Amino acid sequence: MSKRSLANPVSPGERRRRVIFKSLHDCIEAEGYVNTSLQDIANRADMSASVLCYYFSGKDSILLEYFESVCASILEQVEAISVKAPLDQIHALADFWFKGKARSRKEIGIMLECFGVAVNHDGLCRAKNNFDKVCKSYLVTLFDAVPSALGQNSADSAEVCYALTIGLRSSVYFDKGIKLKDAHRIFLETMLPLCGFDSR
Repeated sequence: MSKRSLANPVSPGERRRRVIFKSLHDCIEAEGYVNTSLQDIANRADMSASVLCYYFSGKDSILLEYFESVCASILEQVEAISVKAPLDQIHALADFWFKGKARSRKEIGIMLECFGVAVNHDGLCRAKNNFDKVCKSYLVTLFDAVPSALGQNSADSAEVCYALTIGLRSSVYFDKGIKLKDAHRIFLETMLPLCGFDSR
């Protein structure tokens, strides 16, 4: 056992919450959020619905905390990228969003479902707006550090980059003709010139 795990043991309640998050994730992956009931989540978590409701007030509150935890994890990883040189950051962003196990088609689908539910869910909408704001702020800082080839201000360039990222993630999910490797290439071919770098 590591020193870290000895110093910060996970409480039984936190372990149960993680099991519930995993159960929700698996339910969404299998049936979609709309077709998932609180009982489905409880069944997959191997607990009763009443025990589940001790930790969460309902299905939407589980989704909100799950989404917030996923967003926090993504932002932590993006923050780690921000210490690199600008050119390296662009390549690292392409790899982060469009390569690797964590960015699989199923993972993208789950995030898109969360975005869809956020349209009519105030808490999720606020969480998504905060996530978007932090991502765009990071991109503004990146664009401030590079010579923009198009002469756009950093905020406008950040909007273009963020729209490109979300759009390509959606395309990978819905368009069978676009795979993660295609999205990775398109991202780099667009971002590098936008930042004033040679895309070759």
